[in-house]
Amino acid sequence: MDKVISDKEQTVLDKLTMLFVLDKMEIPLTEDSILDICSVKNDWIKNYMDCKAIIHELTETKLLYKLSGAEEDKELFALTYEGRECLSYLYLRLPFTLRESISQYLQVNKLNVKSAQEYTATYNKNEDGSYNVTLRIYEPLITAPMFELKIKAPSRQAANEAIHKWKSKAPVIYESIYENLINID
Repeated sequence: MDKVISDKEQTVLDKLTMLFVLDKMEIPLTEDSILDICSVKNDWIKNYMDCKAIIHELTETKLLYKLSGAEEDKELFALTYEGRECLSYLYLRLPFTLRESISQYLQVNKLNVKSAQEYTATYNKNEDGSYNVTLRIYEPLITAPMFELKIKAPSRQAANEAIHKWKSKAPVIYESIYENLINID
């Protein structure tokens, strides 16, 4: 028989879940990434709006801290020392099956989450109907891109294809350009 828990107990469990996810990720995450991991792709925190509120409550209580993200409008959230300490004291309140589920999911998806934050792409339409596509690579915790490539695409479809392929090809493209630059005689 499943144990019925109160709303208050569920809120505490949800907060510990979020702290555990951030601890396991080992890098600051955007709010969108946290929501995606905890509430959209997994039902560890069932209510999306509760998940959003928990991020801000944990920040207000100084268990998380905010820092400027790679893109101007994106903030990153990371565990504070107090957040890690709180998690260490209450770690066993998280059910073993939940901890295992989170650990397994993050082991498989950590690089995808990280690359989604580090490899960004946007486009905007030009007056002539073409599109300017801006592709960027960010280092965690650094607000300026370490690499930026701007290209002109003839159509919206071409711009979308470039953006879609950038997410998986960014490291290879960067490495190729870098290697070609340093090997120029």
